[in-house]
Amino acid sequence: MSDLNLFHGANAGYALELYERYQQDPASVDAHTRAFFETWTPEQDGGLENGSAVAQMAAPVDVDRTVGAARLIRYIRELGHMAARIDPLGGEPPGDPGLKLEIHHVTEDDLRALPASIVRGPLVEGSPSALEAVEKLRQAYSGSIGYETDHIHEFEERAWIREAAEGRRFFQNFDAQRKREILERLTEVETFERYLHQTFLGQKRFSIEGCDMLVPMLDAVIRNAASGGRREVVLGMAHRGRLNVLAHVLGKPYATILQAFHSSSRDEGAAPSGKGTGGWTGDVKYHLGARRAYKESGIEQMPLTLAPNPSHLEFVDPVVVGSARAAQERRDQRGAPTQDPKASLGILIHGDAAFPGQGIVAETLNLSGLPGYQTGGTVHIIVNNQIGFTTEPREARSTLYASDLAKGFEIPIVHVNADDPEACIAMARMAYAYVEQFGKDFLIDLVGYRRWGHNEGDEPAFTQPRMYERITQHPSVRELWARTLAEQGVVAADEAEGLVQAVQQRLDQARRTPQANGTPDAKAAEVPPQRAAVPATAVPAERLLELNEALLVRPEGFSANPKLDRLLQRRRAVMAGDGGVDWGHAEALAFASILADGTPIRFTGQDVQRGTFSHRHLVLHEPETGRRYVPLQALPAAKASFDIHNSPLSEAAVLGFEYGYSTHAPNVLVLWEAQFGDFANSAQVIIDQFIVSGPAKWQQRPGLVLLLPHGYEGQGPEHSNGRMERFLQLAAGDNIRVANCTTAAQYFHLLRRQAALLQSDPRPLIVMTPKSLLRHPRAASAPADLATGSFQPVLDDADARAQAERVTRLILCTGKVHVDLMVAEERAAATHVAACRVEELHPFPEGEVRALLTAYPNVREVVWLQEEPRNMGAWHYVAPRLQALLNPGVPLRYAGRPEFASPAEGSLRQHTAEQARLLRDALGGGVDRHEIAEEIDDQLKMTGVQHAG
Repeated sequence: MSDLNLFHGANAGYALELYERYQQDPASVDAHTRAFFETWTPEQDGGLENGSAVAQMAAPVDVDRTVGAARLIRYIRELGHMAARIDPLGGEPPGDPGLKLEIHHVTEDDLRALPASIVRGPLVEGSPSALEAVEKLRQAYSGSIGYETDHIHEFEERAWIREAAEGRRFFQNFDAQRKREILERLTEVETFERYLHQTFLGQKRFSIEGCDMLVPMLDAVIRNAASGGRREVVLGMAHRGRLNVLAHVLGKPYATILQAFHSSSRDEGAAPSGKGTGGWTGDVKYHLGARRAYKESGIEQMPLTLAPNPSHLEFVDPVVVGSARAAQERRDQRGAPTQDPKASLGILIHGDAAFPGQGIVAETLNLSGLPGYQTGGTVHIIVNNQIGFTTEPREARSTLYASDLAKGFEIPIVHVNADDPEACIAMARMAYAYVEQFGKDFLIDLVGYRRWGHNEGDEPAFTQPRMYERITQHPSVRELWARTLAEQGVVAADEAEGLVQAVQQRLDQARRTPQANGTPDAKAAEVPPQRAAVPATAVPAERLLELNEALLVRPEGFSANPKLDRLLQRRRAVMAGDGGVDWGHAEALAFASILADGTPIRFTGQDVQRGTFSHRHLVLHEPETGRRYVPLQALPAAKASFDIHNSPLSEAAVLGFEYGYSTHAPNVLVLWEAQFGDFANSAQVIIDQFIVSGPAKWQQRPGLVLLLPHGYEGQGPEHSNGRMERFLQLAAGDNIRVANCTTAAQYFHLLRRQAALLQSDPRPLIVMTPKSLLRHPRAASAPADLATGSFQPVLDDADARAQAERVTRLILCTGKVHVDLMVAEERAAATHVAACRVEELHPFPEGEVRALLTAYPNVREVVWLQEEPRNMGAWHYVAPRLQALLNPGVPLRYAGRPEFASPAEGSLRQHTAEQARLLRDALGGGVDRHEIAEEIDDQLKMTGVQHAG
């Protein structure tokens, strides 16, 4: 900038606003403008001689007045939301002194003397002076909508929203017909709620009354998504308003919803009386999901899904985003999947207390810009009824708005009064348009109220008497809108009442149907399919050699880390018989063979590309350039995609995302690995409420795989235990599979079995994966073990089996402790002992264990050995099952750590002593743990090693 003429006339306000920004932060203006301002000030310009060219063109501007006006305009645009009338109950907005004229030393006369062009933008047109333009600006930014965009770094995005707000772009097309349609929809929403309230007095339904406009807003977003070419829309929400959304957005018949109110709480969604349930429990009516084919005139049929959700409010957020991502990807070719971000749209409906209160929200928002998780934008709507059960905002959050969390992720925020239907619809249109334009999230804070208590059996006036006095006297949005349309001559007053009666008649008719009065539909309680036959998982040796060789090929000009490449190239020799196939090698071959079979794979988790223990290396990096290469994506034999992503440092949102992806793409082998199994409990809600109970509640049976590194190696309480006991406690019927493999071949066959069962018998698979066994010779397998056989739920002791009649003690165990047992000094002398492994704990391999017991006819005692404490691990799960299989007089003993509050010892010395003790105890040595501790101390002293504890 160098032309002084720009500082006069119509552009004076803009130039002086730039100068003010320059004074506050020189970096906020471009380089040319910055260079000019370094040698010029408004005061200097005011002293120009009358004969200058500038003075001849225009009279100098009153600098103070213009700067003040420019500052006021900027405040309105940036902080006008502080004065917006967004509370339907009439609460005063917080305001800001910077929105007042006197703060900027400006009067209305000053604004009247300035041109409207000082404001810039659409509001200039038709404004005789800055005064009128500023008033229009206040109406745009401090009316029934408040815009927050100043936290967005991208100028283009801020300018787009500003132009839309000031130009009222999304307020178009509100003709008489459209206004009437809004009234009809509001009538359905309100009448449905009041009908339920009167018919089923006191029953929970979590009414949407007070934020009724949610349904028409969803209509607008979905309609625009369908007409914009989206092939699918996925919604997620908690229970508030869910029945209304099910009825009016998902098209769930009134009769089906009314049926749930007639059923007792125990019968809701349960199997018909006298029929087997197969573990089916169903769920309450306001947790259920639904799916429909959305169809409107001129719009191709589009799937519309509402995900089921527990009462854990926001935990459905990552599930929906994962489902949306799955709907966007094409996975039928080798390489990475092809993503079309505009193929689907996710819509998340939040609560005003839950959005800032539950950390899963921040975790989910953090996924929005990450390559492995982004979906091209999600529409967020906070149903803000200004109360959380009985907790008021001042007690529920430390921020001004419920939406403030979103600012950290540069998400545009608009606050809108739920009693202004046109504003609500306009913001729904804006939300979709922004997502479509920029491929990023958008948030609407729908500010309303809650007409009843948290549920309809609750009395809110006990805790919020003043608020509910106002609500009781406040007309509904339908009543207000009907009044407005009557004043505009769009509808007559009696016509609005006729619409109410028409909806009531539809509800009465639905209530009279047999479906609404009978027991739940038998189809809803369909018994899950029986276990499928065990598929063949062996891969011919020639095929394995081909796959292995293909994984070792590098593109021309690509050089991996020399040390790593030497280790990987060793796999060629292994396949030729020189050594065994280790864990990472077996996994890579399993993945390669699964891709060759045509099953896509998605694999995520913290550091999974390399592996926490540096054993995987599925993504190679060129040292000099940083270029990446993924051999599984270049596999010539692959018939499906392979995708692998390091996840952010989150368990709950990431696992929720993968659960959503897996339920939406059931033909994909989806794997999630915890950095250590101990950290899986950060995702306990996803595990408890979705993964293990989803089949029983919602008939969702994903083939999701959880890999949880587990094993006691003296690394302390936080790096030893994947909490096996919790999964076994949650196991019931055929809801999940739980495995704890001890060989690479077993892991190979387990992965291939899981992939093969995705269509016929999908179930979540939880695998306690090893750490020290990843490269242990005893865990390695011969290539022939991958080319033959299958996964074995129980592994016998081959040496002991050869002399079965000599065995009097049978040790059963699972996982890494078996290897510790076999290398223990005392094992060689214990020729009367057989040590066998249970590789799959659930479903419990009853038949295989019974056959094992039969094979050792002289067994006088059975020992369950585990390295976990007695109150953890598998003991409490296996004990009753084993006891039921033992012959009378054969006792079942426990060998392991005693009950601990913490999973493991924090001291290596204590760990080593305890590990030695439990192994000797299992073998029958009976050595006291204190004697072992002293022995370990002596060994440590001899080697000069000292350990705390």
